[in-house]
Amino acid sequence: MLALKQIQERMPSKSPAFYRTKLIRVFILCYYKTMTKEFHVVTIFPEMLKTYLGFSILKRAIQNNMLSVQIHNLRDYSSDKKHKTVDDYPFGGGAGMVMKPEPFFKIAESLWPEKEKRKIIMLSPQGRLFNQDIALELSHEEKDVIFFCGRYEAIDQRVSDYLVDEEFSIGDYILTGGELPALVIIDAVARLIPGVLGDFSSTEEESFSWGLLDYPHYTRPEHFRGMSVPDVLLSGNHSEINRWRKKQAIKTTLEKRPELLKKYILTDKDRKLLKEINNREDSNELDRSD
Repeated sequence: MLALKQIQERMPSKSPAFYRTKLIRVFILCYYKTMTKEFHVVTIFPEMLKTYLGFSILKRAIQNNMLSVQIHNLRDYSSDKKHKTVDDYPFGGGAGMVMKPEPFFKIAESLWPEKEKRKIIMLSPQGRLFNQDIALELSHEEKDVIFFCGRYEAIDQRVSDYLVDEEFSIGDYILTGGELPALVIIDAVARLIPGVLGDFSSTEEESFSWGLLDYPHYTRPEHFRGMSVPDVLLSGNHSEINRWRKKQAIKTTLEKRPELLKKYILTDKDRKLLKEINNREDSNELDRSD
């Protein structure tokens, strides 16, 4: 109660519900600060990942011990001590080289010998398509999450058969390796860890976090080259601002990703907003036909 009173003294104009919410968020943040989300990335190009992880939000999350990303060089586990080879020609012929199974088995058995305490993920075009729901799943994963980043033509199938728990893809296109997909997934998951973004509401309002695309954002200047910020955002009426933002999110989703709207559970208020949007579109169609 003392903490609640101190918050109220600093911000006396707010309602009691606001302070309770603020205090709960502080307690949650303190709890999660005692925990660190563990990621491991197995790659033959460690420097590629170190560069990206050394900037912005991920850098701060790592510095604040909210996130740990350990990078492991697969070549260190090669049976070829002289050249540290991790690939070889494919059986049956064909183009490209295939990554050998020994280094992957050796690193898994050396660093994560207990299967029940690890979750090994392979980045592959054959994997489950990564989305926000999976990011949320991984943010709650208690096991160490390990990414196997492939290169060349493929990774020996025995790695997938006997070591990998799950395969993920970030889209129907070809990349030269698994490092970029691993970073994409780590970035998406890290943003869901309480405190990483600094403001809990930042995560709650982002695209996909509530099932819809994001609403439009504006900042200064108010007028720019004949384009102005919508009046409602300058009104100070937070109820109307929230209504406008929800309506714009629904409208954007309807126009750009209508399949998402089919999955979204509409409230009565949402249905009313959707009806307004459709009526407006019908009216515009009539105007154009005239």
